[in-house]
Amino acid sequence: MNSNTSTQHHHGKADYFGIAGSILCLIHCLVIPVLALGSTFSASHGESIGFLGLDYLFILVNGAAVFFATRDHRVPALRAFLWFSFALFSVSLLLEHQNPAFHLLGYLGSGLLIAGHVYNLIFCKPWNIRKSVS
Repeated sequence: MNSNTSTQHHHGKADYFGIAGSILCLIHCLVIPVLALGSTFSASHGESIGFLGLDYLFILVNGAAVFFATRDHRVPALRAFLWFSFALFSVSLLLEHQNPAFHLLGYLGSGLLIAGHVYNLIFCKPWNIRKSVS
C-alpha cells in the first residue's frame, strides 16, 4: 500500500455539513423576507426577523464544518479560501442589519462556502491525491 493513499483526507462529512448549512442559510435568507412581505409579522417584527437565532446556528455549523474540513488539509490555498469564505459569511450575517450591503455579502460568502466545500470534496478524492515525488 502506498503511503500517500494512507494519508488521505477524511473530511467528507464536514464538507457535506458545510454545503448543507450554507444552502439552508441561503434558503432561510431568501424565504423569510418573502414570507414576511405583506404579513402582519413583518409590520410588527420588521428588523428582528434575522435575530431568530438561526444566524448564530448557521455560523456555528459552518465554522465547525470549515474547521474539520481544513484541519489536516495539505493544500494551503484551499484551506485559506474556505476560511476567508467563512469569515465573509460570518461577518456579513452579524452585520447585515447595519447596512444592506452586508446582506448581499452574506449571499456571496454562503455561495463561496458551497463552492469551496464542493471543490474540496472533488479535489480530495483518493484517486485525485497527488503522489509526492521522492
